[in-house]
Amino acid sequence: MRQTEAPRSLRIALVTETYPPEINGVAMTLGRMVDGLRQRGHSVQLVRPRQSGADPAAAPETAEEALTRGLPIPNYPALRLGLPAKRRLLRLWRERRPDLVHVATEGPLGWSAIAAARLLRLPLSSDFHTNFAHYSRHYGYAWLKRPIGAYLRKFHNSTDLTLVPTEALQHELERQGYRRVGVIARGVDTRLFRPGRRSAELRAAWGLAEEDLAVINVGRMAAEKNLPLVLRAFEAIRAKSPRARLVLVGDGPERRKLQRAHPEHVYCGMKTGEDLARHYASGDLFLFPSLTETYGNVTLEALASGLCVVAYRHAAAAELIRDGDNGLLAPAGDEQGFIRAAQGAAGSSLGQRARMRDRAADSAASHDWQRIHDGFARILAATVKSHPGLAPAAA
Repeated sequence: MRQTEAPRSLRIALVTETYPPEINGVAMTLGRMVDGLRQRGHSVQLVRPRQSGADPAAAPETAEEALTRGLPIPNYPALRLGLPAKRRLLRLWRERRPDLVHVATEGPLGWSAIAAARLLRLPLSSDFHTNFAHYSRHYGYAWLKRPIGAYLRKFHNSTDLTLVPTEALQHELERQGYRRVGVIARGVDTRLFRPGRRSAELRAAWGLAEEDLAVINVGRMAAEKNLPLVLRAFEAIRAKSPRARLVLVGDGPERRKLQRAHPEHVYCGMKTGEDLARHYASGDLFLFPSLTETYGNVTLEALASGLCVVAYRHAAAAELIRDGDNGLLAPAGDEQGFIRAAQGAAGSSLGQRARMRDRAADSAASHDWQRIHDGFARILAATVKSHPGLAPAAA
């Protein structure tokens, strides 16, 4: 009998402009992916901008890191845009050649990594985490949508493989001329995010009894998250359920304006870990009207926490939510449909809400991170194996 060849341990250079302890969906996903690769015996060299003047590289037992220079991103001052570093990356990767370069973000640092990897004839993959072309209209530069789209297409088509989190996004990008697009979904920590985290004490702090309705939204308070529709949907809910409360978990550039205009809502600020899990599970109804997500990790976290999710038929929600069973969906961009779905969910009985909580949590149970990590490691190994294996370019 022929023995199966054991998978080879890879040395992977992962290039990103955001990484924990920064708090956003991309950073948290990448932190998980790096942990998963290391658990499977692969070594990871993390190339990222220094997050602050006092930012040290991680301890060697955590991950090898190469810190680069960066600048704050407009409207996202907590995040850094990596500056070009092609010469440094060429020197770094000539001294110790990686088996593969994986570029997770599309800024100048990512472009430098692509240029250096191509010169060195290295296998090269990329992630499509954020659709910046869709962001453009929310920040006053809608006229840049086409140039941004062209830049992103050129960026990703310069790699051997682009990974996206959903099949719908894969098909959308392929229609736009992207080549070699693969799918790696997202996972959720069901030991952390689960209905058992529900807290009567936290709900009481929000001014709610057990039978009252907590309508919750978790995420960055920014223009692209479509928070005005959350407010409108909640007003429609409160017209029929006056004791309902809107609970907003997160921070961002829109928070101060929202608190001034709507002081009646509950503003919890940024939460992490078990505290975040308690906030999710202590809600009843999760409103998520964003159309700029490539996935939307919060959708999966809310489902795992046992929340009825109301969302557009878009990104993760389109693949995870069974309309009328574990949540409610509205056609993408149909604001009145979204509001009607929110009203319908809010008008359900306690028994109906309990059944939907159970179905929501059950639907998230199969999205275990370990399966995602296995798939990610396999697809990177296949990218290395299929590479022509040309010799490094001359200095």
